[in-house]
Amino acid sequence: MKLASLKAEGRDGSLAVVSRDLTRATLARAIAPTLQHALDNWSDAEPRLRALAAELELRAIPDFRFHEHDALSPLPRAYQWLDGSAYVNHVELVRKARGAEMPERFWTDPLMYQGGSDSFLAPRAPMPLANEAWGLDFEGEVAVITGDVATGASAAAAKSAIALVMLANDVSLRNLIPDELAKGFGFVQSKPSSAFSPVAVTPDELGPAWDGRRVHLPLLVSLNGRPFGLADAGLDMTFDFPALIAHAAKTRPLCAGTIIGSGTVSNRDAKGGPGRPVGQGGRGYSCLAELRTFEILTEGAVKTPFLRSGDCVRIEMKDFDGQSIFGAIEQTVHPSAS
Repeated sequence: MKLASLKAEGRDGSLAVVSRDLTRATLARAIAPTLQHALDNWSDAEPRLRALAAELELRAIPDFRFHEHDALSPLPRAYQWLDGSAYVNHVELVRKARGAEMPERFWTDPLMYQGGSDSFLAPRAPMPLANEAWGLDFEGEVAVITGDVATGASAAAAKSAIALVMLANDVSLRNLIPDELAKGFGFVQSKPSSAFSPVAVTPDELGPAWDGRRVHLPLLVSLNGRPFGLADAGLDMTFDFPALIAHAAKTRPLCAGTIIGSGTVSNRDAKGGPGRPVGQGGRGYSCLAELRTFEILTEGAVKTPFLRSGDCVRIEMKDFDGQSIFGAIEQTVHPSAS
């Protein structure tokens, strides 16, 4: 089942069920007006939404053309957005870039931050940038939406709480990060609004690519129309989604509609190194920071700038038949007032 939030008068959009090929949709207002409403009543809403999805596939109900440009992020705002760093290779690389050592415990205890969740960007909305000196970067990720999770939930309980899967662009302002983290209190200004894929899908839509813990498919990232990243989301994921959810719920419950991000999808090369660019036969990267670190390590200097006005980033994932699963996050950088 694939779900989207379409632009409407309210802030939270109108819930729609989308066909598996992403070409058609039907509104689900008789079941739930919004995705959050559906998640709050998931035991009742899910089977009814699945029945509606089956009718949509059979063309047994009225439908309309689905346009990804009409979609907001599946949850246009959420009660909670927690982003992990499940791919420790990424953590190691970005810390090298700013001359910081990585503690050994990062391999056994996941990093996680709580991001702003009151104003997500739509998947085709511009990425606003007030100052190019801030170092605007994209971060391609996989994310899950949970049902209710009890305090202290085990990884097994956390696994059963995964309701939906989607993609994310966790936007970062890299040049603001060092000074902000030096205060010892975490991200605020360094992390503007994120964006999510046009649709969120139930895990069964992923077929054999979903093992209950990870998505075993490449995350396709392009920059200005050129392939930039092909990193496999199932490889080098040190902490899987149940582990991340259990970590977040160690001391507090998570309410239905909590979003948990994987962190930037990142692969090492065959020899354990930082990975190579797509143009050099590697899997590339899901953010600019990793390419810039590769340039420092191999060439002694950064050659690739951070995003500038007019740059366009596309993040997508395709199934084994080459069909888009979530639709595409496609965003162009636009100047904005500071």
